[in-house]
Amino acid sequence: MTEQTMQLDSLDQKLAVAFPGRVVRKDLVHQTKSGFNVPVYVLEYLLGQYCSSTDPDVVAKGLDYVRQTLSRNYVRADESEKIKALTRQKGRHRIIDKVRVRLDTQANRFWAELVNMGVRDAVIEDETVHQYDKLLLGGIWAMVDLTYDPEFHAAGATRPFIIERLKPIQQPSTQMDEYLAARATFSRDEWLDVLLRTIGMEPSHPDFSLRQKLLFLVRMIPMVESNYNLLELGPRGTGKSYLFREISPFAILVSGGQTTVAQLFMHLGTGKVGLVGLWDVVAFDEVAGVRFKDAVGIQILKDYMESGSFSRGKEEVPAGASIVFNGNIDGDVQQLVKTSHLLQPLSDQMQDLALIDRIHYYLPGWEMAKMRTAYLTRHYGLVVDYATEIWRGLRKTSYADAIDRFFQLGSHLNHRDVRAVRKTVSGLLKLLHPDGAFTQDEVREYLALALEGRRRVKEQLRRMGGLEFWAVNFSYIDMTTLQETFVAVPEQGQGGLITPGAPDPGVVYAVGSDQVDGRLAIFRLEAQASQGNGKLAITGTPSRAMRAAFKTTHTYLQANAAHLGTGRDATAYDLHVQAVNLMGINEGGEVGVAAFVAMVSALLGKPALESLVVLGEMSLRGGVQTVGNLTERLQLAMDNGAKRILIPTESKRALFDAPSDVLDKLQIIFYSDPINAAFRALGLD
Repeated sequence: MTEQTMQLDSLDQKLAVAFPGRVVRKDLVHQTKSGFNVPVYVLEYLLGQYCSSTDPDVVAKGLDYVRQTLSRNYVRADESEKIKALTRQKGRHRIIDKVRVRLDTQANRFWAELVNMGVRDAVIEDETVHQYDKLLLGGIWAMVDLTYDPEFHAAGATRPFIIERLKPIQQPSTQMDEYLAARATFSRDEWLDVLLRTIGMEPSHPDFSLRQKLLFLVRMIPMVESNYNLLELGPRGTGKSYLFREISPFAILVSGGQTTVAQLFMHLGTGKVGLVGLWDVVAFDEVAGVRFKDAVGIQILKDYMESGSFSRGKEEVPAGASIVFNGNIDGDVQQLVKTSHLLQPLSDQMQDLALIDRIHYYLPGWEMAKMRTAYLTRHYGLVVDYATEIWRGLRKTSYADAIDRFFQLGSHLNHRDVRAVRKTVSGLLKLLHPDGAFTQDEVREYLALALEGRRRVKEQLRRMGGLEFWAVNFSYIDMTTLQETFVAVPEQGQGGLITPGAPDPGVVYAVGSDQVDGRLAIFRLEAQASQGNGKLAITGTPSRAMRAAFKTTHTYLQANAAHLGTGRDATAYDLHVQAVNLMGINEGGEVGVAAFVAMVSALLGKPALESLVVLGEMSLRGGVQTVGNLTERLQLAMDNGAKRILIPTESKRALFDAPSDVLDKLQIIFYSDPINAAFRALGLD
């Protein structure tokens, strides 16, 4: 299919009528970009000026002019010396390059760096720098009228390259009313497809479900919602950083590595505000490497993510930048859900519970397809520079209260949860319904997605922080029907580490604790009995505490086998026991009673009850200890498939602190001593 014969579909035709002069064929962007390594918004700035038409002749002529302009003016790094020589020869030359500015305190003046051209000391007027502050932080792409004067001297040296005029590459001011009126001519689903085509994706591809389309939009929320904190972790190659690197001139992508308070917030010496004050979105790529050199950096970042302001010196400085964290997550997500948490890619500094709790949405990057050429659209979309100008304007509005028209949020959501959900719904509404025309069903759809993303944050906090974050069963109530709907997190699934169905004789599940940091984990205890003379063999490499528990249990069993009433002499059987670590922690303790039940189960050849977890530790004489952190153990067991929990009677009082929704899903069985525990676990009482 050639540039001139591309077939327009109905959405192309409709878009061209609704937004004359504001649309561009996205395949032209891909074709042109292959020869010029500039951001998409730079290309579309030019294509939007000369190719914004459905007339193939206009497109062809415009595309030719854009290519000529880029050929003449765009500075490729490998042609930098040629452009320098050309500027010297002609005395002046117009270039397209990224321009950064630094302050030379010794010379008391600014110098401009023309990045691709390789010029670090171009002369630039103070007035220009003050007009475009972003020159000082990260730089901007611009059309630059450059002159060459070999006689110009400054700061004791010849500075021949002089920036005479600089024009940032971005759309002139836009009319919001026109945008809203044009949007009203599209259905919701049509407009969703328009937005995806605008960022270069083809929504009609069969791999893109409605859910995937909406997740693409969640990536865009930081563009329209101020102070929005987004985390996306997923495989490489899914386009996590594309929006912030290529699409918007109002976003900056910070590569992984060390950063400073001065760079991000404010330099105390100069008083210059950092990235969060100059950009709408500050996105961190490769978040595993993000670390602050300053000890107070994480604390300032936490305060900013919470309040949208930061303290430096004596002043509280407000800023509106949204914070985005992108990173790669390795391994099987389902396995990580079962054995650990989904925040492992974060650096040690960032695995701070208070910081994580300020994230409004955790986008499941593992659901996003890896980028393929087939996913790129050949159709029309809005010129991204025009779209991002509109999105920037939408940051001034809010639909945070839209939920209240139809729904009430469930009891498990705290203040931060509510704020996060409201901001997500507001962002989706601004993208899809900027005119405020939306239905209850549409809000319901966005609300469910918002609850899921925030719950994913809380699920990881619960795994890392325990009881403090137990309330994760997010729900909403329809104010008309009063029906409550609970929202799940897809990767949690319905299964767990505890295999459904009756276990084999000798197999018992327990919740033990790591001997190093106290972290809880699911263990599967396995015991086998064979004819012998009462020996105990411990398989594997359990911790010292666990080996001691096995020996204590075995000694008690031999001394009290007669009380089991089976007529079997425990001293006539050898027992082999093993603790299978299901959650990747150091071998833990507090599994004595479970080990006793496993040994009895193996000795009698009778399986324990289905989906049973046994809690409790025992002494050499059969004394049973109160279970510590009972609520956390119940929650962990329930999340991993437990249906029944066996606990000592002494721990009954601790159940008053357990959430009712946990207790409702578990059958609690009490025992008074280890033998009583074995009878009840095996269904013999």
